[in-house]
Amino acid sequence: MAQTAEKPQAESRLELLNEALGSGAFLQIRRMLNGLPPVDAAHLIESTPQKVRGVLWQLVDTENEGDILQHLSDEVQSQFLRHMDAEEVAAITEGLETDDIADILQQLPDRVIREVLESMDHQDRVRVEHILSYDEDSAGGLMNTDTITVRPNITLDVALRYLRRHEELPAMTDSLLVVNRNDQFIGSLSLRKLLVSDPSVTVREIMDTEVEPIVASMPARDVANLFERRDWVSAPVVDDNQLLLGRITIDDVVDVIREESDHSLMSMAGLDEDEDTFASVMTTAPRRAIWLGINLLTAFIASGVINLFEGTIEKVVALAVLMPIVASMGGVAGTQTLTVVIRGMALGHISRNNSRWLINREVLVGLMNGLLWALIVALAASYWFNDPLIGAIIAAAMVINLITASLAGAILPLVMKALNIDPALAGGVVLTTVTDVVGFMSFLGLATYFYA
Repeated sequence: MAQTAEKPQAESRLELLNEALGSGAFLQIRRMLNGLPPVDAAHLIESTPQKVRGVLWQLVDTENEGDILQHLSDEVQSQFLRHMDAEEVAAITEGLETDDIADILQQLPDRVIREVLESMDHQDRVRVEHILSYDEDSAGGLMNTDTITVRPNITLDVALRYLRRHEELPAMTDSLLVVNRNDQFIGSLSLRKLLVSDPSVTVREIMDTEVEPIVASMPARDVANLFERRDWVSAPVVDDNQLLLGRITIDDVVDVIREESDHSLMSMAGLDEDEDTFASVMTTAPRRAIWLGINLLTAFIASGVINLFEGTIEKVVALAVLMPIVASMGGVAGTQTLTVVIRGMALGHISRNNSRWLINREVLVGLMNGLLWALIVALAASYWFNDPLIGAIIAAAMVINLITASLAGAILPLVMKALNIDPALAGGVVLTTVTDVVGFMSFLGLATYFYA
């Protein structure tokens, strides 16, 4: 219900913003932008064309720029950052969490990153450099170095007094991280246990030693899967020697899940997950042209197959009418399988042990659906063209193509992953080529054989 209520509210804000822009009420716009929570202000800025964004950004108060900037997409962030010098970037990122600063700096050239880091105080610089040393799509790139640690031999009373010395706890703090003298992670102490347990007992007596820390090199996708399965709010991050490096919180994991979802959706169309909805024509057109060109090449391959049977098509005109049905049905069946397999891979469900079962299942599903719809299409084609032979030919071609499509849809993602190719990005194009070529070849090849 809350999500449903937020949507009309966001649309209402956007309407008010557009009305204010149309009337030139910039004072009203300034109040609106700076009075909203940073995430809502960022949403409004992203919902406007590029030229308008520049105007809106000028109306944001300096003290709010960093908070709003961290909620913008990478592409929109880079649009604003490219016009800032190192001093401006350092000023607007002051006070942000280290992982958010690192995310922002990754949009900048190396020279500017060095200048921004040099302008920071030593402690902040070391923390940010530590995060930047890891791949941004790894646990190390996601983590925040702001943690609260305790030793196992102190009493809970001492731990509570230590906490009261802090002005505030880091966001999403649900537990204290327990480390030994070498700063190696050995367990966690839940705040719930800390608050209700006898103050005289030691941390060692009630800490949880079964918590498995996340290794800094773990891919972000695997981190998100762990958080989902175990309902974590935060989790410690360690190096290969169990040295505590920081922690990952649920808000960063939600961003990973959203980015993975965007990636899967946009990659099916050959687009970047950071594609700006309101990017300029000159930015958008070249990006889309690349995949249109690749698709054109694959279309020529399918057309070349059709051209091989030009003589048969001239003799039996009905073939030209029925050809798209075979290719279309194969394309849909293959896409269904491809989507299921890519999703399974993203969730970590598919491995060598179960991939063969999955492939067999998809082939059988393709066979069953192929037989069902082949019968229906055969009856329809026979009645339409008053030719039982053409009905039998299209039925056989459809069964062949649906089985091939299901097989290709299951195997292609596995092969591409083994070759370090993104299945979501290239799988659809390859699959379409396979289903078109096999569909036309089987249909026209059978027709040539029987009608010759």
